[in-house]
Amino acid sequence: MSLIVQKYGGTSVADLERIRNVANRVAKTYDAGNDVVVVISAMAGVTDNLVDMAGQISDLPEKRELDVLLATGEQTTAALLAMTLNSMNYPARSLLGHQAEVRTDCDHGNARILDIGADRIQALVKRRNIVVIAGFQGCDPHGDITTLGRGGSDTSAVAVAAALGADSCEIYTDVDGIYTADPNVCPKAKKLNVISYDEMLNMASLGAKVLQIRSVGFAKKYNVPIHVRSSFNEEEGTMVVNEDAGMESLIVTSVTHEKNQARITLKKVPDQPGVAAKIFTPITQAGVIVDMIIQNTRAGGQTDLTFTVPTADYDRAMALEKKIAQEIGAEDVFGDKNIAKVSVIGVGMRNHSGVASIMFNTLAKENINISMISTSEIRISCVIEEKYTELAVRVLHTAFGLDAEE
Repeated sequence: MSLIVQKYGGTSVADLERIRNVANRVAKTYDAGNDVVVVISAMAGVTDNLVDMAGQISDLPEKRELDVLLATGEQTTAALLAMTLNSMNYPARSLLGHQAEVRTDCDHGNARILDIGADRIQALVKRRNIVVIAGFQGCDPHGDITTLGRGGSDTSAVAVAAALGADSCEIYTDVDGIYTADPNVCPKAKKLNVISYDEMLNMASLGAKVLQIRSVGFAKKYNVPIHVRSSFNEEEGTMVVNEDAGMESLIVTSVTHEKNQARITLKKVPDQPGVAAKIFTPITQAGVIVDMIIQNTRAGGQTDLTFTVPTADYDRAMALEKKIAQEIGAEDVFGDKNIAKVSVIGVGMRNHSGVASIMFNTLAKENINISMISTSEIRISCVIEEKYTELAVRVLHTAFGLDAEE
């Protein structure tokens, strides 16, 4: 008998029929002799509707009250699933985030989990109850409801699995696993049977939307095996686990892309100690995430500094940098929203040379110019013109031997 945590996303519980399908799947796992804890998302579209309603009342709704409102989405689904299981004669109990003792910090809208008091969940499980937990939410030290940000139910599920010492955490979604590239962009992409935590962390941070990056970080830290699979079929999905030696036989595991990126360049910046801190501190304080950074040194004690930010933060970052440029004596600030980031990822890159050469030559053959490059030991990312994104993904997928066999 195993303890299994199952998480179901919004599309899996989009209506009452799908909630019944989820209940049947949960019941099947329970009937196999397993203890089951379910973490549930809001029905598809519900969170967006709640945000829209709040926006009709105020352009900037108070974050504490917005969290109270948004938490009702998962509360509804959790109650409906527990009711459905009870109607099928399965003992089920729903718990909200605070009842499951999901303790977070006070950052409303993007709270981080500090701890989970598993006593109440464990007591219910020992009595063979199916515990249904509202994901995406917790409670701060003041007793206020908090939410974990987009994709937070993934994080809730993995954190609950870690707290309970679960044998596995099954993430059910509308796709049947993790692919070597986005199948909508690359028709020859194939499903991976297994992938390492580090590879998945890179994929999640570089455009892959299957798993929320914080959930993967939790899984790696607490060694929680994740099984990503579809809630619409019985096929095996993809296991996300610790790296093993066999994973290194494949040099590149996946090709990812991300279009929601913008580039900002400060021209002729004084090349002096402390200038970089003056450039990046204000946008960091504004909550803007900076990704790739490149510095090109000029003659005469000057440098050009270029970095990327999410497109949604571009205007705010540009306004800040124009002010900073005047303060530090930079000549100009300019940017570009029409860029994309394409990356190749694989733990096998640690022990194989030539990956960068293959990537650069493949893009060059298609006349795709590279404007920025960033690397780690298992990843190479290039910034290119956005219009070439799909082409770049497909040719790189082929170049690294990832195409599915016909």
